[in-house]
Amino acid sequence: MSTIPAALATAAGLGGAGAAAGLVLPYRGRVPVVGVLTGAVGAAGAAAGVAALGGSRWSDAFPALVPLAGAHMVVDGLAGWFMAVAGAVVAAVAVYGIGYAARHGAHGLGSRTAQAVLPLFALSLVLVPAAASVSTFLLLWELMALGSLALVLAEHRERGSVRQAGVWYAVMTHLGLMLLLAGFALFAAQAGGETFAALRAGAHHMSPTVRGLVFVLVALAFASKAGAAPLHAWLPRAHPEAPSPVSALMSAAMVNLGVYGLVRTGLDLLGGGPAWWWLGLLAVGGVSAVYGILQAAMASDLKRLLAYSTSENMGLVLIGLGASGLFAHYGDRPLAALALAAALLHVVNHSAFKALLFCAAGSVLRSTGLRDLDRLGGLRARMPATAGFFALAALGAVALPPGNGFISEWLLLQSLIHGLKVPGVAVAVVLPLSVALIALSAGIAAAVFVKALGVGFFARPRDRRAASAREAPPLMLAGMGLLAVGIVALAVVPGLLGASLDRAVGAVGLPGSGTLTGGGLKVRLTDISASLSPLWVVAALTAAILLAVGLPRLYRRRRRRANARLWDCGGGAPTPRMAYTATSFAEPLQRVFDDVLAPEQDVDVTPVRESAYLVERVRFQHRVPDRIEHRLYEPVLRGLARTGQAARRLAGGSVRLYLGYGFAGLVVLLLALAVGW
Repeated sequence: MSTIPAALATAAGLGGAGAAAGLVLPYRGRVPVVGVLTGAVGAAGAAAGVAALGGSRWSDAFPALVPLAGAHMVVDGLAGWFMAVAGAVVAAVAVYGIGYAARHGAHGLGSRTAQAVLPLFALSLVLVPAAASVSTFLLLWELMALGSLALVLAEHRERGSVRQAGVWYAVMTHLGLMLLLAGFALFAAQAGGETFAALRAGAHHMSPTVRGLVFVLVALAFASKAGAAPLHAWLPRAHPEAPSPVSALMSAAMVNLGVYGLVRTGLDLLGGGPAWWWLGLLAVGGVSAVYGILQAAMASDLKRLLAYSTSENMGLVLIGLGASGLFAHYGDRPLAALALAAALLHVVNHSAFKALLFCAAGSVLRSTGLRDLDRLGGLRARMPATAGFFALAALGAVALPPGNGFISEWLLLQSLIHGLKVPGVAVAVVLPLSVALIALSAGIAAAVFVKALGVGFFARPRDRRAASAREAPPLMLAGMGLLAVGIVALAVVPGLLGASLDRAVGAVGLPGSGTLTGGGLKVRLTDISASLSPLWVVAALTAAILLAVGLPRLYRRRRRRANARLWDCGGGAPTPRMAYTATSFAEPLQRVFDDVLAPEQDVDVTPVRESAYLVERVRFQHRVPDRIEHRLYEPVLRGLARTGQAARRLAGGSVRLYLGYGFAGLVVLLLALAVGW
C-alpha cells in the first residue's frame, strides 16, 4: 500500500475516532484527546500531500461509499499542495487549541458538539482536494461548510453577535453551494459524466456559451468561499466571532479551497478559456486586495482586522491566478506557469502567517477578554512571546523582507512586469494597473500592521484587563512556535519548495518544470532573467539592524550619562488618553480614501430643558461601514423583507385557495416541460 492511501485512511480513521471521543469523553479527557487526534489528522493529511508533491500519484474509486454515483478520489501534485498546507495548519492549530479550549471549560470550543465536529472539519479540509467527481466533491464541500458553521456558532451562548454571524455565514455558504450545484450539474450534463476525468474530456466539445456559464457559476461560488469582494460579507462577521483556533483554520486553510476550486475548474477541467474569464478574475482580485486592506485599516477589532486582511491576500492570489489564465490564453505558457506558481506560493505564505496572527490574537483575547485595539496596549511587556509571534507574522503580512510574504509577492510582480511583452490592448492596460494595486495594498498593509502592533502591544494599556494580562500557557505557545518555525523556513529558504511547486503547476498542464529553481539558498527564474537570495537578504538586514542598535550603545558607554527629568511644559506625565488609538491612527488614511470608504458621522446636541442656549449633552458618532455591504446587500435584504411581508397576504387560511395554488403550480410546470421538450 502506497503512502497516500495509507495516510488518507489513517486520517479518516483518526477523524472518526476524534468525533467519537468528543461525544463520549468527559470534559477533562475530551479536550486533550480530541486535540491530539485532530493534530494527527492534520499530520496524516500533510504526509499524503507531501507524498504527492514528491512525485507519487494515487487514484481509486469506492462504488459502495456514496449511493448511486460512488466516491472517486485522485491525488496529484495540485491536490497534494493544498492537502499539505491544510494538514500542516491543522496540526499546529490543534496543539494550540488544546490550551485554548482548556480555559473555556465545557462550553464554547470545549463543548461536546464543538469537540465532535472539530476533527471532522479538519478531515474535510484534507479530503476536499482529493475528490475526483462532482458528487464526491460536493459531499465533502458540504461537510466542510456544515462543520465550519457549527464551530462558528460554538460560543453562541456567550454573545448574541455570534448567532447573527452564523446566519450570514450559513446563507452565503449555501448560496455558494447552489451555484456550485448548478454549475457542475450543467458541466456534467454537457460532458456526459460526473467524474473529473469525464469533465476534462468533455469540456472541449462544449459550446463557448455553456463553458462560459459553467465558469461564471463555479467562479462565483469559489470566490465567495475565498472571501473575495464583493462576496466577502460573511468573512468579517464569521472570523471574529468564531473561537480563535477555528478562525485560524478557516482563514489559513478553508479559504484556500476556494482558490483550489478555481484552479482545478478553470485551468484543469475546463482547460482554460477566453480572455474575459481571466480579466474578470483579475478585476475581482484587484478590488479584493485594495478594498480588503482599506477596511482592515479602518477596523479597531483585532480579529475583524485580520479577517479583512484575509480578503486582501486572497485578492493577491486571484490576481496571480487571473494573470496565469490570461498568459495561457495568449500562448505564453512559461509566464502562465510563473504567475500560477506565485499564486500557489502566496497561498502557503498566507496560511503560515495568518494562522499565527489569529492564534496570537486568540492568546490576547483569552488573556484579556478584549479584541478592541482602542482598549488594548502594553502587551509587549506582559505577553512578550505572543508579541514576538505577532510581530513575526505581521512582518510576513506586509510583504517586506525578511518576511515570508515578500518572496511570493516578488514572484507575482515579476510575472506581471514581464507579462507586458504579451501582445494585446487589454494586457497593456490591466497588467500595469494590477502592479499598481499590489503596490498600494502592500503600502496600506504596512500601515495596518504598524497600527495593530504599535497600538495593541507597544502603547500604554487603556483597560485594567490589558494592564493585568498574562502570557499564554505552554501548549498555546507551542502551537504558535510550530507556525513560527514554518514562517522562518518559508522566508529564508523558499527555494526548497521549487520541485514541489513545479509538480503542483504541472498538474494543470502548464510547463511546471524549472519555473522556480536554485535550491534552498537562492531563487532563480529560468524563463526570465531574475534571481533572489532570501537568505542573504535576511543576513544583510540582520547585520544592518545589529549595527544600528549596537554602535549607538557602544558610543554611549564611553560617555558619562546623567539622568534628568524631561521638560513637559508643566503638563505632567503623559497618560494613555494622550496616546494614539487605532481609530486616530487610521484617520489620515480615511481622509485620503474618503470617497471610497464613505464614512458616516453624526453630532447630536441635547439642550437643557429650560433653555435652548445651554447644552446638556453632545453626542458624536462616527463609523466606517462596509460600503459594498451597505450598497449591495442591505437593499437586497430590505427587498426580501418587503416581499416576505407582501407574501403573507397569500396565506389567507383557505384550504381551497392552497389547492388552487398547487394546481396552478402544476400547470405552469407542465407547460414549462412541454416547451422545453
